[in-house]
Amino acid sequence: MAALSSIKPFSTEEIQRILHHLQQPAVFMNMTCGWPALHWTAEHLSGCLGEKLIRFRLGRKEEMNTPLFETQCSYVEAKLSHFLSWTQSGTDLGPFSEFPNSEYWAYADYKYIAILFQDQPSMFEDVKWSDFGFEGRNGRESTLWIGTEGANTPCHLDSYGCNLVLQVQGRKRWHLFPPEDTSKLYPTRIPYEESSVFSQVDVLHPDLRRFPDFQRARVHTVTLQPGQVLYVPRHWWHYVESVDSITVSVNSWIELEVDDVARVNEAVTKAVVCAIKSVQSDDNTDDWLNPTEEGVTSHNENMQYVNLAIRACTQRQKDLCHRKLAQDSRDTRPAKRDYSGQIRKNSDSMRDPAPFSIPFGPHLIPVRCQQEDSLETREVTPKDLEVKSSRKQIQEEGKSQKDCSVSSDAAHTTEPASAVRLHQEKHECSPGLTQRGACDCAGGTSQDPSEDYEKSRHAIITTNDLLDCLVHPDIITRVTELLLKRHTGSHLTTAPS
Repeated sequence: MAALSSIKPFSTEEIQRILHHLQQPAVFMNMTCGWPALHWTAEHLSGCLGEKLIRFRLGRKEEMNTPLFETQCSYVEAKLSHFLSWTQSGTDLGPFSEFPNSEYWAYADYKYIAILFQDQPSMFEDVKWSDFGFEGRNGRESTLWIGTEGANTPCHLDSYGCNLVLQVQGRKRWHLFPPEDTSKLYPTRIPYEESSVFSQVDVLHPDLRRFPDFQRARVHTVTLQPGQVLYVPRHWWHYVESVDSITVSVNSWIELEVDDVARVNEAVTKAVVCAIKSVQSDDNTDDWLNPTEEGVTSHNENMQYVNLAIRACTQRQKDLCHRKLAQDSRDTRPAKRDYSGQIRKNSDSMRDPAPFSIPFGPHLIPVRCQQEDSLETREVTPKDLEVKSSRKQIQEEGKSQKDCSVSSDAAHTTEPASAVRLHQEKHECSPGLTQRGACDCAGGTSQDPSEDYEKSRHAIITTNDLLDCLVHPDIITRVTELLLKRHTGSHLTTAPS
């Protein structure tokens, strides 16, 4: 029976094909049985790390209408034993002494396992991404995350690759948004961190006066349980929060061919941000560099990086072009990614009479965005009826919006319909209710729209406002296209199709 229980529901070949076609987040079940990493509780890791110090990020447990970026957090260096003592007793005479756990959460995030366990390389083998078809990939190419309830990562998208996340201890709730909703997330590169585009919106408590388009963002929410693996496709936005007293997870970013273009995007962004933010001015006094960055690089270094990224990208394009010309015209691969990151069908796959169907079921759960929150899936309460009545009123007034709910997780629980609805229900208000004296979803009193318009007309454009436009993902994408065209014009005779 033990041997049968260790059999994986998907072979490495099957799972690679699934990942190739998946265009939405999904949770893999029963793929990690037998992984030693499932024993990596905080207590176990404390024994493995002993006296080693780890950097923890701390934030206050308070509701705000703005994201708590890493530049606004406090930091301590502590042993995991100190961390466990602090979570259990509420106080600690060591590094956490100034941060009562009733008021603060703590997060040891982005800890590279290759560095953390460099003197214990056998630990790398406890993580077996080879079961997902990535031969040779283990803990060496992964990062570790240890947090308390409330610990969170600001909403952002990763510029490179896709993401596989193993939940080890406790539960984490993921709020995900598709790449197509980027404009509704109000992207910013301040604070600057290479490969991370942050959202200006506090997705749990959004300021809808400042960010009205967020109401139309399609949230996909799932609570990840121990033993489950979440697949986050390329460029999906995500806000992650710990919902249990202690959580431990392990992730690995999987590189993709399109990352060559993304590296040019990031090189251009870095050159522009550093050039403008390094200049002294009245409003260039903010803490704009994320703590994960080692320091501000010179413009000369950044331009060298731009040129290296462009050369590497064009070389890859040439290689892909030659490979395409040389490959068999009857290539049966059903799809391939183009340089925009989209799946593009080739001629052979279009003639394929049996296109691949993703085997969603008990072993692979999609994280869906539904148009209506189904009250039939749970007990209906008076609060539900009140909210439902408010929605009906809004619809009748012609001010309704699409409301995204979530897929069921392993326990088939129903998550909140959207981050906006979470906030609206808490304060018993809806975006369509604008009477004076009613609760304002933005966290203040209701204002006349004409007043907001007059204020916006006379608003001062800051350096960060300018940067939000200059390094907006859409603008950077276009700049990269122009740079690659300029560079490849005299080098490539045949462009990849």
